[in-house]
Amino acid sequence: MDIDFPLILMVLTVGTGVVAAADKFWFAKQRKARTDALIAGNAHPDDIHQSETEPFIIEQSKSFFPVLALVFVLRSFVAEPFQIPSGSMEPGLIKGDFILVSKFHYGLRMPVFGNTLIPIGEPQRGDVMVFFPPNDSRYFIKRVIGLPGDHIEYRNRQLTVNGQVIETRELGGEPVYRPLKYLAEEKLDSADATIQWMVGRDPRNNQTVVWAGPEGEWDVPQGSYFMMGDNRGNSHDSRGWGFVPEANIVGKAVAVWMHWENWKSIPSFGRNKWID
Repeated sequence: MDIDFPLILMVLTVGTGVVAAADKFWFAKQRKARTDALIAGNAHPDDIHQSETEPFIIEQSKSFFPVLALVFVLRSFVAEPFQIPSGSMEPGLIKGDFILVSKFHYGLRMPVFGNTLIPIGEPQRGDVMVFFPPNDSRYFIKRVIGLPGDHIEYRNRQLTVNGQVIETRELGGEPVYRPLKYLAEEKLDSADATIQWMVGRDPRNNQTVVWAGPEGEWDVPQGSYFMMGDNRGNSHDSRGWGFVPEANIVGKAVAVWMHWENWKSIPSFGRNKWID
């Protein structure tokens, strides 16, 4: 079962805030009035102390609300950490990378609902973006390939946007952490993307083949984006599940700040870098 953390955080923040506000403007005054009446009547000290004591739910809400509110604001409008869950963005981002996602590059958005409150900027072709795919509550990270209104074609490892062939340069060698791959560089608007294809052998003739992933043509509708993973031969992206609505955007991936393969390994900072 997937947990909707943003929704849970919003509910907890609003809930503790409401309780804290209700105590400030109502319950605290009632406690004080009862306490003053007990003091005036020379009540037992234990009764006076009990009357002054905040109920558990109020005490906890007042303690947690400032922390939850700070986390909510930072996570919703400034930046959010995110862990790369798969190899779909190799070779630039690999499984175990922890990245920082800017929440304001594409405008300030209403938490949970995703609608833009204050427009600041828009995704550019080549940006690495975190988002929710259509009909899926999980975070995905891919590269922006198609903008609203674009015509995208991908055949024989060649990407074409609006009839213009995207310049591609083959790179020598293989990534040391993942052999049997084929590397190239694409020149996109906001970045030169290093992309990766899988190399294998055709069992019919034992010839070397390069698996470049699903091919086809797509027209990007207004208000949506076409996303592809840099690991073109092994990426579940817009070629399969379609376009990303503007409201599903989470933010722009800007930096790798830690790499942690698994709980049995030691975190490292050797891969720290800005993301192109």
